[in-house]
Amino acid sequence: MWNPNHGRWAYQLELPTHPGQARRQLRRSTFDTRGAAAGERDHAKALLALASDDPAVAAEIADMLLAVTAGASLPDRDTIARRVRAGLPATVTTTVGEYLQSWLASRRSLSSVQPNTLLAYESHIRVHLVPHLGTIALVKLRVEHVEAMFAAIAEGSTAIEIARQSDDPTIRASVRGLRTTKPASMHRIRATLRKALNDAIRRGNNRLIDFNPAAHIELPSGVRPKARVWTTKAVQRWRDTGERPSPVMVWTPQQAGAFLDHAEEHDIALYPLFALILHRGLRRGEAVGLTDTAVDLDNSLISVTQQMATHGYTPVIKKVKSESGNRIMAMASITRVVLRAHHARRAQWKLAAGHTWPDTGLFFVQPDGGPWHPNAVTDRFEALVRDADLPPIRLHDLRHCAATYLKAVGADLKDIQELLGHSSAAMTDVYTSVIAELNVERAKAEAAAELLPRRREQSRVKTQGGATPIS
Repeated sequence: MWNPNHGRWAYQLELPTHPGQARRQLRRSTFDTRGAAAGERDHAKALLALASDDPAVAAEIADMLLAVTAGASLPDRDTIARRVRAGLPATVTTTVGEYLQSWLASRRSLSSVQPNTLLAYESHIRVHLVPHLGTIALVKLRVEHVEAMFAAIAEGSTAIEIARQSDDPTIRASVRGLRTTKPASMHRIRATLRKALNDAIRRGNNRLIDFNPAAHIELPSGVRPKARVWTTKAVQRWRDTGERPSPVMVWTPQQAGAFLDHAEEHDIALYPLFALILHRGLRRGEAVGLTDTAVDLDNSLISVTQQMATHGYTPVIKKVKSESGNRIMAMASITRVVLRAHHARRAQWKLAAGHTWPDTGLFFVQPDGGPWHPNAVTDRFEALVRDADLPPIRLHDLRHCAATYLKAVGADLKDIQELLGHSSAAMTDVYTSVIAELNVERAKAEAAAELLPRRREQSRVKTQGGATPIS
């Protein structure tokens, strides 16, 4: 209808009501033409039609229409249709935070998702994604929002690093216990967001969004840090400043030998496990989860088929990480001697424990027969390193040491890859890239240099034989 008082077109539409509610109508009268008024009326009818035969949804859409202020546009039909089909309230805009929480709940119901993966999802959502993106409407999330989040994360990490180097102890104390977010972690955070948003797109007729902004973000390279050797200069600088050349450090063979000597003297229960990792490069979980049947002392063979992982803090036995991780390896004679001595020592523990000895089936156990918790093994390792006054490395770095020493004595890269259970030789190459820093390589460097004839070298030889040097 047209109102001659203000010269504008208007429409009126009867709206569904909630039970017990009085009649209500949608009236809008701000249109310059009849076609504009009819177009919005039809838009409102199309929104109401989304309810189909559900009176509750119809009343909810009517609430939404009445809430639109004069002159403002009605909600987009396709957006509301996605919400209705997904079983979400039509009148409330889903935020990124709300969607991520519902998405995480749906992932928990899937048996195919590993517990540690769920823990990573939960951490990324709680620590980073919700604080930075949680209040943004899901349908309005853009690349700029995600870029701003990662910029803020990087700035926060930089601020922590600066505070750690401050001369003011109060400032240093303010960041104690805070963790920085490295590039590799940023890539994992983006992967979580990208997966969640891809699932929002893949919901078939219930798809909530049409575009994934996380798929269009460029981040700093998440390249793994290069391993470095604790050379004499590196050790001295660490003692003076506390700085490590790299997050991934490798001991020289002399340092590794000193550690094994110290471990044998001060922690005989775990010494064989540490020796095995250094000799054969097992992962922590593979060593802790090694079974009696997997250790063939007569034929000097070890079969790696399972590992003891942790879900949160709870230890669980599971298969090795990949098919390439399922492997058989030979033992050196010294390794067999160490493991055979452990086997005999364990028999004495069992005899002393009597009927209280548990049958775990594990090769490495505590003196009371109980399994080792992987975290306890790490704690004992770090304590031994400190007590031995050795430069610090991680327990996992013993595996890097094993790869480096094998390469130093001429082992083929493919053989090392199979020993470590890597699916890619590129990963193995990262572990063995430090070989040039070991003294064992000096002889090769000398031999290569000697192949190059030099006039000055010839002069030196003649001088030593009594000839007159050439000036």
